[in-house]
Amino acid sequence: MLANKGVNQGVAPVTYGEGNRPPRGDYAHARGDYTCDQNWSAYSPQEHDLYRRLYERQASQLVGLACDEFIEAVEHLGAAQRIPRFDELSEKLHRATRWEVVAVPGLIPEEAFFALLAKRKFPVTGWIRQPEEFDYVVEPDVFHDLFGHVPLLFNPVFADYMQAYGAGGLKASRLDACELLARLYWYTVEFGLIATPQGLRAYGAGILSSAGELRYSVHSPQPSRVGFDLQRIMRTRYKIDSYQTTYFVIDSFRQLFDATAPDFTPIYRAVRAQPEIDAGVVLTNERLIAAACTPG
Repeated sequence: MLANKGVNQGVAPVTYGEGNRPPRGDYAHARGDYTCDQNWSAYSPQEHDLYRRLYERQASQLVGLACDEFIEAVEHLGAAQRIPRFDELSEKLHRATRWEVVAVPGLIPEEAFFALLAKRKFPVTGWIRQPEEFDYVVEPDVFHDLFGHVPLLFNPVFADYMQAYGAGGLKASRLDACELLARLYWYTVEFGLIATPQGLRAYGAGILSSAGELRYSVHSPQPSRVGFDLQRIMRTRYKIDSYQTTYFVIDSFRQLFDATAPDFTPIYRAVRAQPEIDAGVVLTNERLIAAACTPG
């Protein structure tokens, strides 16, 4: 996860790092690329049980709210009774899409994050939240990263999108466009929705790992749900201290991947020539998607 963002369980992420307490994790033992050893044997029985309870709560909500690709892939994480071993998970993931998961101490700088994605390495935070943070954790922990992000890396198209995003991020850092690309990540990888034949479903990790936002994002009449538009997304600010007021809806993962194929240099230029858009604002004549009907 990027160093200036956190993810929580109950509401959307908040800004982290300026004047707040230092990030968790042992950065002293991190390598030059910010990866480190998972140290799986150091997890306590209580931490494994906390992971189990988080996993079971979220898994029980997936049907009818998460996309089928995620529901099918989440089983690759293995038994819910314990925090997965990253090496074992990486073996399965590499066979499927040539990705692997690597441990990091916590939040890492943008360029380090982009570089790992470009190499098909997904950084997963090694530590797990405290029991009192069961419903709310500021920084992304091992549960958010594993449960929210890793399953869709077993999907070949989404896996390729993530690598393309990483490569694009390295270029964006040279073009002073990281903020624009961060909005794309936020509104797709973290808080994306997808239109399916069965109705609206979630695929973003920030939604899928949240106890409350999963149902809210799919069923609530309050937020705006806008058809995917790359420039519109890059112009749109996002909420960092509440549920999202705007979600963007893709038609397929192929649409998402194809959107990353062009050179973003002229796109950044076009976006900068237009005004930014506040979260929740609905523009004239844009394609809005209705909330999914509540079952029953």
